Amino acid sequence: MAEGVTAKALIPEAFQGARADIAGQIGLIWELVKAPLIVPLLKFAVYVCLAMELMLFVERLYMGVVIILVKLFWKKPEKRYKFEPIGEDLEIGNEAFPVVLVQIPMFNEKEVYKISIGAACNLSWPSDRLVIQVLDDSTDPLIKDMVEKECQRWASKGLNIRYQIRENRGGYKAGALKEGLKRDYVKHCEYVAIFDADFRPEPDYLRRAIPFLALNPEIALVQGRWRFVNADECLMTRMQEMSLDYHFTVEQEVGSSTHAFFGFNGTAGVWRIAAINEAGGWKDRTTVEDMDLAVRASLKGWKFVYLGDLQAKSELPSTFKAFRFQQHRWSCGPANLFRKMVMEIIRNKKVTLFKKVYVIYSFFFVRKIIAHMVTFFFFCVVLPLTILADVDVPKWAAIYIPCIITTLNSVGTPRSIHLLFYWILFENVMSLHRTKATFIGLLEAGRANEWVVTEKLGDALKNKSNAKGPKRPVFKIGDRIHLLELGFAAFLFFCACYDFLYGKNNYFIYLFLQTITFTLVGFGYIGTIVPGS
Repeated sequence: MAEGVTAKALIPEAFQGARADIAGQIGLIWELVKAPLIVPLLKFAVYVCLAMELMLFVERLYMGVVIILVKLFWKKPEKRYKFEPIGEDLEIGNEAFPVVLVQIPMFNEKEVYKISIGAACNLSWPSDRLVIQVLDDSTDPLIKDMVEKECQRWASKGLNIRYQIRENRGGYKAGALKEGLKRDYVKHCEYVAIFDADFRPEPDYLRRAIPFLALNPEIALVQGRWRFVNADECLMTRMQEMSLDYHFTVEQEVGSSTHAFFGFNGTAGVWRIAAINEAGGWKDRTTVEDMDLAVRASLKGWKFVYLGDLQAKSELPSTFKAFRFQQHRWSCGPANLFRKMVMEIIRNKKVTLFKKVYVIYSFFFVRKIIAHMVTFFFFCVVLPLTILADVDVPKWAAIYIPCIITTLNSVGTPRSIHLLFYWILFENVMSLHRTKATFIGLLEAGRANEWVVTEKLGDALKNKSNAKGPKRPVFKIGDRIHLLELGFAAFLFFCACYDFLYGKNNYFIYLFLQTITFTLVGFGYIGTIVPGS
């Protein structure tokens, strides 16, 4: 380049002027529309978000007060209901034990099928009063063959275990469970215990659960608590444990103690088969067939009992892809079920008005819809936009109430209290997917009935870490790069820079940290490396 000639000189003055004009025009348009249009819309959005936040705050506070009262003053389930261990009768022998069906639905569960089948076969229940049903919808012939041989191995030991397959996967899990109950050999079963393929109930599981059903004819369901064998696998599994522990420690305990109602978790529960039949059986109209059945049974007047000390080990999703699909199903399904059942709940005459309000407002509206939306819209959209438009948000709404709600949410996992800040940032990212799924469910859009079985690794990581170590999966840009998260990262980064330069509330500290979290998720730096086969 010749001496004295600069890069600026090489750019035509007309272009420089045009660029300045474009920036000026954008700024002028922003100033013109900000006061009459943007600011009023943002203020309205802030009021809506504040209303939703207060609804969530009151709900969390109510459950916090109730759970304290439950722990201090409520009688334990064994005292609230009739309970007496079932023992062998010298005269009638094992006839004192009711016949129990154990259902294990599975789909291409190569890594965990032995674990679940073995745990079911080791239940301490008389073998002549137990029927184990493996409902295999696998599409891989090799896996089907392995599962069938495992069933045959246990059958040779004297267990009444049946291997069942279907011609198609109609209705997915609900279809398999429904088909299983139609078999002639289960007609004499009174109760059915359901365990997903990665669940490992303790041997005394049935002995502790069945007496509640046998001695209390008004009880339809006994639900146990999940424990996680891989909670310490990575930071993502620790975050999941915190969310699920709150669900079990608070939400289900409160529902069981005060309303005798909560949503069935789809596994680690024992049902009275008569209650399933009276409620209309399994239905596949949503992706939360378990919650669907629970609500319908509750509307028939049946009661549910949650036992926090009745536990089954299970596995958390280890990869972000698996976790994202699971959260889509868990967020979309309840919203879709709410859409389909709200009028049925309102018109029901068998339950009290108080219980209707609890189910519609607290169980569905606040926990399954508002909780996702306020987290995403307020903290990831509205609050950053208020910085650009100079709209004030009360400190109590932006800082104090969210801190209280977050603290209340963490009571279920005191061992992870030091991870609370990371959990907040990660939950805000996940609220993007949950909110999207909630709208899909409410509007019954394209992915409303999408069912992707959560990938399970079983002992693969543990077993292969002693050998050559896990292999990196083949790089798939669609699995690794998430444009939606990266787009929000760019938006939050812009808002953070603006607040740092011109703002007055120091929100940029939170926004920069949230930007980093969205970026890490966007580039796939979360979850574990799936071991190679």
